[in-house]
Amino acid sequence: MKFGINLFPTTGPADKGAVEHFDDALRLAVLAEELGFHHVKTVEHYFFDYGGYSPDPATFLAAAAARTRRIRLITGAVIPAFTHPVKLAGQLAMLDNLSHGRLDVGFARGFLPDEFAAFEIPMDESRERFEEGVEACERLWAGEDVVFGGRFHRFGPVTLLPRPAQRPHPKVLVAASITPESCEAAGRAGRGLMLVPSINKPERTREMIDLYWRARAEAGHDPAGGEIHLSYSSYLHEDAAAARELGRGYSAHTNAKMVEAVSAWAHTSSGDYDGYQRIVAKVNSANFDKQVDEGKALVGSPEQVRAQVRRIREWYGDCTVSLQVISGNMPYEESARTMRLFAREVMPEFTAPEASATAPVPESEAVLTG
Repeated sequence: MKFGINLFPTTGPADKGAVEHFDDALRLAVLAEELGFHHVKTVEHYFFDYGGYSPDPATFLAAAAARTRRIRLITGAVIPAFTHPVKLAGQLAMLDNLSHGRLDVGFARGFLPDEFAAFEIPMDESRERFEEGVEACERLWAGEDVVFGGRFHRFGPVTLLPRPAQRPHPKVLVAASITPESCEAAGRAGRGLMLVPSINKPERTREMIDLYWRARAEAGHDPAGGEIHLSYSSYLHEDAAAARELGRGYSAHTNAKMVEAVSAWAHTSSGDYDGYQRIVAKVNSANFDKQVDEGKALVGSPEQVRAQVRRIREWYGDCTVSLQVISGNMPYEESARTMRLFAREVMPEFTAPEASATAPVPESEAVLTG
């Protein structure tokens, strides 16, 4: 297994100023490398305290690249619907060169109605814009004299400069939330898959992962090239009760920020987002302790979290796990404690060569218990 940190900001000026937030986040990126984490990841969102401090993940990751030497840098994720593919491909190719080939690119459709409204893009076009944008970026990175004729963008012949440091292009990952079709499409295309287990039951997450692996195999892709990324809110403390209390408070804060951001779904509908109209109710009804018990967060003492990671590996196979280590006005020291405890007392069990498996546990052998 591989482990990294996710720096999805759920904060705003009332909690923490932007300068302080970025200073803390960059210090955490440096610490992550020092502790042996695999990657640092951040998101693209706008306007709200739910992700709004990260409108341009490439800029943040470039700053992280300048302060580090080995750690992978992941966009988790950029939204191609909001940027012309020539601009986006060039921006990310430049980041790949600045980091000496350490970039993995996660793409997402986006799901917040207010963001689509601000960019004057109908949400019913999101899937087609997403697929077109990812294809255009991959072709621009890999080819020369590229001619592209999509529904939304037409250009060429053009040859992108700079070319990505990684050839033919950086690893491409696709984010999915609750839509099985997105998992199948990622598998068919030979891309990696990014999921957030907290928004689905473990059985549902397993079904989505199985769909991904099946689609990869049916398309003839090498299983060794597949990759599953899972993100978990993470709160570790030497005292298990203190970890629960810490997580309970920050989880309530994060849920409140998310409710504000998704509130427009109460009066929005789109055929591309079946089920999202119920998202506000789902977030409001979330129970932190139940989520921990169901394996949807990493919370507790190091011993407890080791058991939680074992359960993740049993359910989903060897995967890449991102620890969400920031929330609201959380001080740097709180985030750093979680990272240090995890790196020192949890990670070694799962990153040793003998701990590595080559494939997920077959569904018939995986016991999914709440």
